[in-house]
Amino acid sequence: MKLKNPIQIQPCRVNQTKMDLFFEDPTLPCTSQSTPKTGHEDSQMSEDTDHDSSIGKSSSVSVTEIPEHHTSSSINGISSRVQGLVEKINGSRTSDQKVMDSFQENLVEKVKGVCQQMKEHMYTVYEENSSEVQVKLQELFEVLENCTKLSNELLEASQALASLSKSLAISQTSESL
Repeated sequence: MKLKNPIQIQPCRVNQTKMDLFFEDPTLPCTSQSTPKTGHEDSQMSEDTDHDSSIGKSSSVSVTEIPEHHTSSSINGISSRVQGLVEKINGSRTSDQKVMDSFQENLVEKVKGVCQQMKEHMYTVYEENSSEVQVKLQELFEVLENCTKLSNELLEASQALASLSKSLAISQTSESL
């Protein structure tokens, strides 16, 4: 699996007067610099205390240079340790990506399963509701059929009354004459 943003380091550049170590951005120099001086074979470190720091005064430290061959081996050691750490970080990132991919796959499968269960439940509810609706529709059709029969009977009765009323009106007019 390939990482989206692996850490990359570039090899150190060492010259006689300056040492720079670059990670990803070659324009940023290291925080440590050394300038070899001729005539010094051992590294020396002297600490000069100008003032007592307990009363708020400052102290200074001066470091003389390390010989080139010792510096070069230290740089190589640091470089190889950094490379090992970078590889470890990239390995962890690859592992994290695999875990996330696995989690995502499992989550998708779980969601698919839950959706399928919901569909099945929905269809079961549809079937139950369809049966109830069918019964109610049958009752409604029976009521409508009875309404149609009653409406027809009422129309026939109304027509019979109108005919009777007309007959009575004619018979009254003929008797009055």
